[in-house]
Amino acid sequence: MVRNEEWRRLPEAVLWILAVAVAYYAGGRIGLLQRVVVEGAMVTPLWPPTGIALAALLWRGVRIWPGIALGTYFFIEGISTFDLLPDWGIIAGNTLAPVCAYLMLRRVGFRVELDRLRDGLALVFLGGLVPMLISSTAGTWVLILTGDLAMPGFWSTWSAWWAGDAMGVLVVTPLLLVLRKVRLPRETYHVGESAALLVTAVAVTLVGTRSSLSLLFLVFPLLIWAAVRFQLAGSAPCALLVSVLANSAARDRAGPFAHHTLFEIMVNLQALNGAAALTGLLLAALVTEQNNIRLQIEQVCEDLAELVEQLGPRKPEQ
Repeated sequence: MVRNEEWRRLPEAVLWILAVAVAYYAGGRIGLLQRVVVEGAMVTPLWPPTGIALAALLWRGVRIWPGIALGTYFFIEGISTFDLLPDWGIIAGNTLAPVCAYLMLRRVGFRVELDRLRDGLALVFLGGLVPMLISSTAGTWVLILTGDLAMPGFWSTWSAWWAGDAMGVLVVTPLLLVLRKVRLPRETYHVGESAALLVTAVAVTLVGTRSSLSLLFLVFPLLIWAAVRFQLAGSAPCALLVSVLANSAARDRAGPFAHHTLFEIMVNLQALNGAAALTGLLLAALVTEQNNIRLQIEQVCEDLAELVEQLGPRKPEQ
């Protein structure tokens, strides 16, 4: 019976693997739109496929890892001629990084609802910063060993690769996780506030990333507004919006990114992206946790009041 059940689930598993591969490839193509060249190597400040891969693993488990490998293979094949040994090194690194992230998150009891501060911290460190060292190290060494990158450019390429992969997790994974449970607000004032937040976020982020007055700090009140009022459903899209518009301005060398070297631009850009993602993610998780505690306390008080009413002296019947 167990084997028959596994055979019945096989088509569903294959479909999920293919879906992950397609999503990974599509995310890679989107990431290429904001690519930069560091020391002759092409990297992206925000690499969406890592966020897609980790979200898929959190949803469906480690069995869908072949989809990540397939997606990486199709992406490499689509942008260059596939070279067996070197490119398999990149495929292995890009697959192992999110798988290790998933295993570490599962080990610490991570909840996909991201309704606790500890879940936000776990996603930052165990989901993004630490495991993405695998993909960046493997990929950069492949470029070195194949002669596509000179040794002096190792650290700049490695750091850009690592930051892009980590940002994919910090920005894209929360957005995908919250999309499964997000619902459109029913109250009119919530709809109005959502629209106001969206319009304000676009306008303020454009001013902050395109103005020569160094107004990047203006994005943080927006992220606080989004996290406090809408939690992850608000902060995750805002963090993605800030990252995309900032990447575009950095690529165009506009506003606060003008008149700087590529290294300085990448440092400023990733500092902004990282700070924005951390602010939105951790504050949203903290607010959600506090709201849940308040609801639990209110429920306990209601239950206690009912119990007291039941145990209290009854009025004599007339």
